This record gives sequence, C-alpha cells and structure tokens, in this order.
Amino acid sequence: MSKVRKNEALDFHSSKPAGKIEVVATKPLSSQRDLALAYSPGVADPCLEIADKKEDVYKYTAKGNLVGVISNGTAVLGLGDIGPEASKPVMEGKGVLFKKFAGIDVFDIEIDETDPDKFIQIVKSLEPTFGGINLEDIKAPESFQIEEELREKMNIPVMHDDQHGTAIISSSALINALQLNGKEISEIKVVVNGAGAAAIACTNMYVALGVKIENIVMLDSKGVIRKDRENLSASKAKYATDRDLHGLDDSLQNADVFLGLSVGNILSQDNLKSMAIDPIVFALANPDPEISYDLAMQTRDDIIMATGRSDHPNQVNNVLGFPYIFRGALDVRATCINEEMKLAAVNAIADLAKENVPEIVLKAYGLKSLKFSPDYLIPKPLDLRLITAISPAVAKAAMDSGVAQHHITDWDAYEQELRERIGIDQRLMSRIITRARKNPKRVVFADADDINILKAAQQVVDENIAIPILLGEEEKLKTLIKENNLELSGVKIIDPRVEKEKVKEFAQLLFEKRSRKGITFKLAKKYMSSRNYFGAMMVDTGEADALISGLNNDYPKTISPALQIIGAEEGISRVAGLYIINTNRGPIFFADTTVNLDPTTDELVQIIGLTARAVRFFDYEPRIALLSYSNFGSAKGEVPAKTAEAVRIAKEKWPELIIDGELQANVALNKELLEETYPFSSLAGTTANALIFPNLASGNIAYKLLMELAGTEAVGPLLMGMKKPVHVLQIGSSVREIVNMTATAVVDAQSAGSHK
Repeated sequence: MSKVRKNEALDFHSSKPAGKIEVVATKPLSSQRDLALAYSPGVADPCLEIADKKEDVYKYTAKGNLVGVISNGTAVLGLGDIGPEASKPVMEGKGVLFKKFAGIDVFDIEIDETDPDKFIQIVKSLEPTFGGINLEDIKAPESFQIEEELREKMNIPVMHDDQHGTAIISSSALINALQLNGKEISEIKVVVNGAGAAAIACTNMYVALGVKIENIVMLDSKGVIRKDRENLSASKAKYATDRDLHGLDDSLQNADVFLGLSVGNILSQDNLKSMAIDPIVFALANPDPEISYDLAMQTRDDIIMATGRSDHPNQVNNVLGFPYIFRGALDVRATCINEEMKLAAVNAIADLAKENVPEIVLKAYGLKSLKFSPDYLIPKPLDLRLITAISPAVAKAAMDSGVAQHHITDWDAYEQELRERIGIDQRLMSRIITRARKNPKRVVFADADDINILKAAQQVVDENIAIPILLGEEEKLKTLIKENNLELSGVKIIDPRVEKEKVKEFAQLLFEKRSRKGITFKLAKKYMSSRNYFGAMMVDTGEADALISGLNNDYPKTISPALQIIGAEEGISRVAGLYIINTNRGPIFFADTTVNLDPTTDELVQIIGLTARAVRFFDYEPRIALLSYSNFGSAKGEVPAKTAEAVRIAKEKWPELIIDGELQANVALNKELLEETYPFSSLAGTTANALIFPNLASGNIAYKLLMELAGTEAVGPLLMGMKKPVHVLQIGSSVREIVNMTATAVVDAQSAGSHK
C-alpha cells in the first residue's frame, strides 16, 4: 500500500471545488424552453403523474438510481466516534465508489443523532427520496438494531455495508478455500477474533453457509465470549460458548479457520502452528493484519490466507460487492436486500474466481497467468466482469424470492446496459498504474525544478510506479523538497552542468550521431548541458528507461532533442502525438494532436498504423475514423480527398482493421446517425473510439476545447513511433496528469520491443 501524506490528502480534498462529489444535470438546460420544461411550468406535469401513481416516481425522477449513504459518524473507519461532520469525507468517498464501479448516484447524509430510535425515524422519513439506503460507519450494537428495523419499516433496499460487505466477500473466499483444501463446511472449527459489526455479520453469513454454531469460538477485547459472562449483547450471546476456553492461544488449538477483524499483529507464529492442517487464515485488520502475510507464509506452507491489503493475494475488499449488489437491487426495484440476494452475490463472486481470467485483467496486474488457487480465491477489484457477474445474480435472486417490483426479461440486453451505464472503460488509468507497479522503470524528469514534478515524483515513489531520476540544480531541488515536506532523499539527482565527464561522453555520442547534420563536438557539448538533451541521451544509452519533459518548454524544443538522439523506430518516418480523452462513454483516442502540421496521405496512413497499435497497447480494439468536414464525398476539397485515400490504402494494408472516413466528427461518434445515414460504413453498428485528424490545427484545437469546456480528463500527449519511451507534458500539467504520463511511460518501457 502506498503512503498517503497528510498534506497530499488535505490538498486533494480542498482543491476547488472542495470535496469529491457534485450534482450534474442530466438534461440540457441551454435555453429558456429547457428551463421551462425542467422547472416551472413543465415540472408540474410529472408531479401530477406521480401524485396519481406513486411508482411513476421511478419513471420521472432519478430515485431509481439514487442511493443514500447515511452515517452518524459513531464508528468512522478506525477513527472511532468522531462525529457526523468528520464522517462526511468518508461518505463522499463511498459515493464516488458507487458511481465509479456501478454508475449509481449518491447523496451522502450525515445525521447528528446517536439515539437509535430517533436515527431510525429520520432515515425512514427519507424513503421518498432514495432508491436504496447504504448505512455506513455506525457503531455496534446500535448498528444491528438500526439496520434490522429499517429493513422492516422501509420498502427499498437497506444494507449496512460495514457488516455485510466484508461478510459477503470473505464468505466467497471461504467457499473457495474449502473447495481447495477439501474440508466440509459443516465440520470446520472457526475462531473469530473481534466482535464488532463486521465480525458478527461475517459469522452470521458463515452459519448461513453451513458452519455449525457449536464449532465457532468468538473473542472480543476481553477474551473468549463465554456464556458465564454478564451483560452480553444479543449479537454476542448468540456465539457465547461454555467450553473451557479463555484466550486466543487455547481457542486456536486444531482450529480450521481464523477470521480476524480486530487489531494488527495479534496472531503469533505459535498460534498458526497450533491450527489444524491446511488452515484458512483471514487476517482482515487494516492497515496491519493480525499477522503479516510474509510471516504467515514463512511459518506454514499449507496455509490459505487472505488480508484486507492490496499488496498481497486475496484482498477482501468491499468494493467487490456493495456497488454491484445495489445495482442489481435497484434495477429490479427490490423492496429489500434479503439473505437470498446476499448469498447470490457470495456465489457469483466465488464462481467468477474459477473462470478463465481475461487478458485485460492479467495486463492490469502485470501477470502472465492467474487461475483459481490458494493465491486467487476471489476476483481482483479491477476485473471488468464483476458487474455482469454479480448484479444479474442479485437481480435474479430478488425476483425469485419475491421482493422485486420490476422484472428483467432480456438478460443479454441487461448486461449490455450494465456495461454502458458505468462507462466501464473509465478504468483505463487504473489498469495502467497497476501494470506499472509490477515492474517499475527508471524515468528521467527533465523539469525537476518544477514543484509539480517533485510532487509527482513523490507520488510515483510512494505508489511504486517508477524509479524517478531528477535533472536539475541539486541544492535548489533539495530546498524545494524540504520546503514542501517531501521525502525524496533516496531519489537520484543529476545536474548536467556539473557532470563534466558524463557531458563529454554524451557529447561524443551526439557528435557521432549528428556530425553530418551540422553539429560539431563543441556544439554537442553545449547541447548536453541542456536537460532535454542529457535526459534523452540517458534513455538512449540505457541509463534510464523513459523520459518525461516539456512542462516548461514549447513542444518543438522538447521533442527535437529526443528525435535527434533516440529517433523513430525502424520503418517509421514520422512520429505522431496521441491524446486519450476520458469521457463518460469511455476513452477516445485523438491523433495526431501535437507533431505533424499537415500530413500527406502516406503520412496519414502511418499515423493510422501507429494509432491502431497504441489503442491495442491500452487493451482496446481500435475503431478508427478519419475526420473531415465531409461525409463520404459530400463536400469536395483537399482534406476530404486525402483522408478518403488514406482510408483506402489503410484498408488494403490492414484488412482486419475497423476503419472508415472521411467522416464528420459527430457522425463518427453517433451510432444511430451513422447506422441510419451510412449503413454501408465499416463503423455502422458501433462508434469510433479513435479519431484521426486531417491536420495538426484541427486535432490540437479539438482536444484543448474538450479539456476546457467539457471538463474531460486527458492523458497525453503520448509520442508514438519512438525507439524508446519519450513523452512530452503539456505546459502547466497537474500532478495527476504527470503521474498518469509517468505510469504510461513505464508500461511503454516494460513492453519496449514487443511491437517491433
């Protein structure tokens, strides 16, 4: 797990607009008529329809896709009772996860009320607003009463995720672990260390799966929960034992399963050794498990283990469950989330881990293979199949158990709707960053005296994305690092101006490369004092794996040294620039946006080839449109002629490639318009995900307008066709954009040579 610094977290949350969520209109509001329809007088009509037929609220409002994330702040993360205001950043964060993974909108509501009865009354009164309620960070035992009564009193799905999320995911892991070690669930002995909401919910779920209550020992901070203890809550009393057991040491003797939801490093090696053969250990305390993964693996070679951490196999992460469970429940308008729906989620998650893992998931985690085994009990959080595995299973269970008010009949169409609803391709950078972490490469930052570069360097170190090398004046950089409370003491700093011998060595190499291009040895030495030249030569000679530059220089001044020193791949006469624009329909690739002023037909064909390869590099199948002001000859001119000819040549050269043009941009991106007007097109029935512009002006203008007016996130510009990774930042890039570019450069370096 990467280190998150206090200042970084505070800056993230306080940068304008403050917080992590906002309300976005889903209908156009660009005219007086739009406003009249959205509000007065037009809004009266849907109001009257709903007054007439209450369930039409799902037809005319966002209720059916709206979840309330509600807390009173009495058990926030591991911070305890810190109050409702202090819980709001967590609730906003939960809302972000709902949106990212399941396309569900959220209002977070923090309630200043600790009396369970009053809290229940407040939440119950909110039922007209929401399609579902996610209770969060409410302390036990009140959380049990609150959830139970709200489920009885409300006719919408209610779930306390702290309890049931962990229970569902760990239950999937338990089912699969038992399949691997061959033990029967009705015979296993289980020790549960912890008796909070999550521990009780997990144990309840294990019992529902077949674990016998008499085979369970539960411990809290006072030791084993025994029947002779006074003042036990009902939830603890259910698991009280009369056996002569008092602590963890004697409880674990010959136990088959240890479930920890307590505190870190409480489980010893001797405890592990005392367990039965083929023990199952779920050490789920965060950030430090009850026993470290490495120590457990050293202690026994027959152990099957899961933790709550992302840096070890089998991460029990609630994000595997709650977004998709609510998605399925909302889509059939379930009146509750019942046990049948939870068990359906458990089995869907367990089953998914046994299926063949697609290449896109392997690439995301930098793995060559992944199959059902002790190291792969449950799917990875970035597995794109989770929503289509879990949500339909939950929806079917709701229908079969009689709590669904709306029935799905076309399941294929529903799965497609799920993919489209969440903009599933938004996870592109998550996959790239995960791949980069698997094998970090040395990345030279030419503009290291910029504070955003230093902050990005800190982040890539913390997240193990790359090994940064900083070019700049050492004392100046150290001062900036200290002033900004960064921890970069182990990062190499190089000042080309004082590296006399290295400059001389690099100058000789440049002279040999460019002596017939007007560069003398003296001029080469002068150039090598420049960080762009020096950094490019480091990459060329293998002293670094990739170069990031351009933050404070014009693009031509940045790219020129790289072209002179590293150069284009063999067979490539023109490199090209690519931007990835992340939209709500997924990423769209823009080329050429930065290099070629007015490419010829042949150069456009080369750009097509480079773009297709780049799109596949990011794990997408390219669907390319060459853009123009014309649709298939509807207007004449030089641009339509050269783009149409480039398409013709490209189709001959790469017959398997989905490509068409010349096309206007709106037609290329509008499935219905394209299919209706030009059904003969190779893109008919779909839309383009890669747009190639006829000249630099159009491409550059297009991506910059989108970034500023539409607020889309852009990754780039990526330089396509270079022998080795060189990527040029746009002036004023944010820390996030620099980190994204760095991760892309690392993955580019990892796969260098594979496309040649």
